Amino acid sequence: MLQAEKPEDYILATGETHSVREFVEEAGKHFDFEIVWEGKGIEEKGIDKKTGKIIIEIDPKYFRPAEVDLLIGDYSKVKKDLGWEPKTSFKELVKIMCEEDLKEVSKK
Repeated sequence: MLQAEKPEDYILATGETHSVREFVEEAGKHFDFEIVWEGKGIEEKGIDKKTGKIIIEIDPKYFRPAEVDLLIGDYSKVKKDLGWEPKTSFKELVKIMCEEDLKEVSKK
């Protein structure tokens, strides 16, 4: 992007969509949690199957004021202009994020 002849706005994305639930379940694997879901709606909780400990629960203060049905990044412009395509899968990205969080926690 920095070497492009003319400045442009580009979206760097995977073109995939994943739910928070998918993210939590995938991240849980990296921390040795098997997440089971209990409850419905805003009462739903993600619980570690082995320990029964609540790992995640919903907090309405984080709801978006105007929720959209689908969030997905379209990288077609950057692909057309610069030949860029995503190389990191969803699972790889979750792994990278978890590893970085573990590094931060170990510094404390």
